[in-house]
Amino acid sequence: MFNEICIYEAKIEKQDEIETLMKEVAEFYLSQPDVIEVKYIKRTHRQEDFNAVKEGKPPVRLTRYVGKVTYMLYWSLENEEAHAKVSKLGLEKFYKRWNRCLTTMPKILLGENIV
Repeated sequence: MFNEICIYEAKIEKQDEIETLMKEVAEFYLSQPDVIEVKYIKRTHRQEDFNAVKEGKPPVRLTRYVGKVTYMLYWSLENEEAHAKVSKLGLEKFYKRWNRCLTTMPKILLGENIV
């Protein structure tokens, strides 16, 4: 299995637009052959600090966003060839709309399953 994790920083005033777009993109990806799973995630919490983690304290809910809103994409595909094909199709279809919403280029992490 081949995976992509992508971190997006979106403009605060574009939250509704990007979340609508994420639903469209997820539906498009899932309609493609060899796409296994697509998840978009909005960062809504943070850890207080590492000691809080060691003590088993729950994360802290974010109450406001300063300058940007962080989103993540997690998707799985059968292999890297499928990833290349579907990524190309997605960029052709959605790139301009994505670009309007982002503050910077996304951070993209790619890799294969270990477990």
